[in-house]
Amino acid sequence: MPELPEVETTKRGIKPHIQQQVITGILVRQAQLRWPVSPELQNLVGETIVGVRRRAKYLLIDTAKGAIMIHLGMSGSLRIIDQSEPPGFHDHVDLELGSVSLRYTDPRRFGCWLFVAPNANHELLAKLGPEPLEADFKYDQFAAQLRATKRPIKQAIMDNKIVVGVGNIYANEALFMAKISPIRAANRISAKRLQALHEAIRIVLTEAIEQGGTTLKDFVSADGQPGYFKQSLHVYGRGGLDCSECKQILKEIRLGGRSTVYCPNCQR
Repeated sequence: MPELPEVETTKRGIKPHIQQQVITGILVRQAQLRWPVSPELQNLVGETIVGVRRRAKYLLIDTAKGAIMIHLGMSGSLRIIDQSEPPGFHDHVDLELGSVSLRYTDPRRFGCWLFVAPNANHELLAKLGPEPLEADFKYDQFAAQLRATKRPIKQAIMDNKIVVGVGNIYANEALFMAKISPIRAANRISAKRLQALHEAIRIVLTEAIEQGGTTLKDFVSADGQPGYFKQSLHVYGRGGLDCSECKQILKEIRLGGRSTVYCPNCQR
């Protein structure tokens, strides 16, 4: 599943091509995604795109009459194509911009294209926590929320009400950097180690964005090329291999239904 760095990379990739462009059409080939494609999106035809932003894993394409809210789901991707390029079987939506289109491809159809009214806070965004790379991701609030739960720390930091965008890959990586076991109860971690985790989340996500996102079999960046961060992963996808620091074997377990890899020696 594309995570925050992949979505941010996609945003940065498409923004120069679509901002200040006029929407000349919205072609929907398959409306049945995770939620049906909002029919209200057709009201944006003729409008100029005034902004492209990200909130958590959602992309928002802004116009004066409202915004298009896109989620890439488990396997979605966006790319800029010549409008004459024939669609593939999984090309479900085209945002037409004159001679080019922003094309949405999603084999599993678990993403979304929804309409957000001007100045409205969509229900999917209303209860989201702070952005991990913004100033409102404050340590004191982060630590207080973690001390209030007995959940394993990995599950707690993947809770979008605590902090948005820390998906499975980067939760594994941040916990390795902070030397915290993913199975440790969140309320049994010292302030010093929580401070290290708060900083590790920022570092891991920033590095991933700088390197173009993680290469997953379903993810390509906006120019059609895969990301290049996978080579830098220390634990995710490396269960049974040597720890990059102590050389002991990394352990892989299922936690909350998700693959979780950690070093029992380095992470306590």
